[in-house]
Amino acid sequence: MPRTPKIIRTLAALDRIIGPSRPRKTLALVPTMGALHAGHLALVRRARRRAQRVVVSIFVNPTQFAPHEDLGTYPRTFAADLQALAQENVDIVWAPSVEIMYPAGFSTAVVPEGPAKAGLEDAFRPHFFAGVATVVTKLFTQCRPDFAMFGEKDYQQLQVVTRMSQDLNLRVKVIGVPTAREKDGLALSSRNAYLSVAERATAPALFRSLTACAERIASREPIASVLADGRVAIAAAGFALDYLEARHAQTLQPITSAKDGPIRLLVAARLGKTRLIDNVSV
Repeated sequence: MPRTPKIIRTLAALDRIIGPSRPRKTLALVPTMGALHAGHLALVRRARRRAQRVVVSIFVNPTQFAPHEDLGTYPRTFAADLQALAQENVDIVWAPSVEIMYPAGFSTAVVPEGPAKAGLEDAFRPHFFAGVATVVTKLFTQCRPDFAMFGEKDYQQLQVVTRMSQDLNLRVKVIGVPTAREKDGLALSSRNAYLSVAERATAPALFRSLTACAERIASREPIASVLADGRVAIAAAGFALDYLEARHAQTLQPITSAKDGPIRLLVAARLGKTRLIDNVSV
């Protein structure tokens, strides 16, 4: 039977329910900004398999939005999110306010380097990973999870958070969960709701181009020429391309040969007003 998760909105209440004085059970955290879709629920199910208790955070983090981005219009569907989480038997929903996460006088930030300075998302959203790293550090210290689940769709973010948890000895095992997709290959994202009908029909071409490039690189075709062809194909499909890159799967450093290590292909492109990102392994 589905059960309604406990909704926690204050740090004092969070401490009471997961604090060190309570009997210890393994805990998995699924950080989200709400507007939950099947991809988020896949993270929840993986968390349920890993731990005895699952907490899902719902917090639209203002520090990872630039002034020109969609903080004000980002979808907020809290009631529907709770219904979905109840179906997954989530134990706790941590839903703090901005005032709790960033109280008056807040003046500390976690500013990551390494994978956060790879010239991918950071080149187009230079504010983003400091906002992510700061809020995730706070969530980790607030919730004290054993595990934290992050989707591979945001692959650079996954590498940044993994490195940060290790470097700062946060004692959280970060687990990447494969990207959830529509039947036509489009990676699930809350921002897909912004696509028009025509744009939605075009959007899967991004994944098709990405997988075609991966297949060619796996067949030992030269990486530079494969990427050049892929960029042309993506533009021809109607996208405004931000990047299509082949990177080392852990460090996200550029590579020129399959011999340089495990490869991840990463892409970001705009379709109308909607920015889509995706990635695949080679």
